[in-house]
Amino acid sequence: MTRTRSYLIAAAAGLVLAAIAWFVVLPRFQPHVFTGTVIQSQTPAPKVDLITSTGERASLSDFEDQVLVLYFGYTFCPDVCPTTLSGLKKAVDQLGDAADDVQVIMISVDPERDSPEILGEYLSYFDPRFLGMTGTQEEIASVATVYGVFYQAEEGTVDTGYLVSHTARLMVVDRDGYLKLVMPGEATPDEIAADLDYLL
Repeated sequence: MTRTRSYLIAAAAGLVLAAIAWFVVLPRFQPHVFTGTVIQSQTPAPKVDLITSTGERASLSDFEDQVLVLYFGYTFCPDVCPTTLSGLKKAVDQLGDAADDVQVIMISVDPERDSPEILGEYLSYFDPRFLGMTGTQEEIASVATVYGVFYQAEEGTVDTGYLVSHTARLMVVDRDGYLKLVMPGEATPDEIAADLDYLL
C-alpha cells in the first residue's frame, strides 16, 4: 500500500469519526421543543389545597422539588380520562428511576362521587404512584377557575349516573413551583416523557 493511499484511508476514517461525533454531540446543543404551550409565568402556580386520595389535606408546596403533572378528570369518566391516565403511566415508566421526581395528580371535577377512597382505588389501577385530590364543590370550582379548566355536570343524579364534560389537558408545574407547560390531553407517552425528562 502506498503512502498516499494510507493517508487517504486515514483521512476518510477521520471524517467518518468526526461525522459520528457531530451527530452524537449536536442534539445536546439544540433547544428542546416542547409538545405543549410553554408558560412564561413570573409567579408561582396557583394554589391548590385539597384532600388527597390518602385522606390528608395537601397543597402543591408539599411536593417541593418534584415536577407535577396536574390533570382534571373524574373516576366515572368513560373514555378520555382512562386514555389520558394510561398514557401518563407509559410516559412515567419511560423515565426509569427519575420517575421518583415526578408526581401525577388527578384533581376530581366530580367531588360529589369521587371520595378520597374512590379516587385512590381508581388511580391505583393505572399506577399506585398517582395521587388524587378532591374537595367541596366550591373548592374544586375555585381551583378549576384559576387553572382555566372548564367542567360541567350533565343531567342526572348520583343514583342514576351522569357524565361530566371537562377540559382535557395536562398542566406541568416545574421543580420551583411555577406552571411551566400546558399539554394537550392527546399528547403521546413519548412526547410527555420527553418534556418531563427535560424539566428534570
